[in-house]
Amino acid sequence: MVFRTMLLCYDGTRAGRTALAQGAELAAACGAYVHLLAVVRTSAASVVGESMSTEAPFFAQRRHVEDILHEGVTRLIERGVKTEGHIAVGEPTDEIARAARDLHVDLIVLGHKTRSSFARWWHGSVGVTLLDLSECSILISIENPNQDSL
Repeated sequence: MVFRTMLLCYDGTRAGRTALAQGAELAAACGAYVHLLAVVRTSAASVVGESMSTEAPFFAQRRHVEDILHEGVTRLIERGVKTEGHIAVGEPTDEIARAARDLHVDLIVLGHKTRSSFARWWHGSVGVTLLDLSECSILISIENPNQDSL
C-alpha cells in the first residue's frame, strides 16, 4: 500500500523526534502529504488546577506546544516534505483519532517511549488505545541508535 496522507504526531521528545525522522523518510519515499499534529494535553488534574487559579498555565503550555509544532514543521519542510501543522487541545489519544478521521489519513505515525508497567497501567498506552479508535494503519516508531534524527 502506498501512503498518500499521513498524520505524524509530534511532541518534541526524543521519541517524537524519532517518529519525525522516520515519518519524514517514509513520506518522502511515498510522496505523501504530512499533517503534523501537536496536542495540548488536558487532564482532570490540570482542569481542576486551572479552575482554581488563572488561565496562565494553560496558555504557557499552549505556547510551548505551538513552538514544538513550528519546530517540527520547519524540520519536515527542510527535508522537502509537504507539511501542514495542526494543534489540538484534549487527551492525545482522542485528538489523534479525531484528527486522523477528520483529515482522512492513510497512516498515523507516533513515537514510542518505554515506561514502567505501573506507568503504563496508570496512564494507559496511546498506541494500544489508538488501535481501537483508528480507521487507518498505525506506525509506532522505535528509536534506532544508528538512525539519523531530524
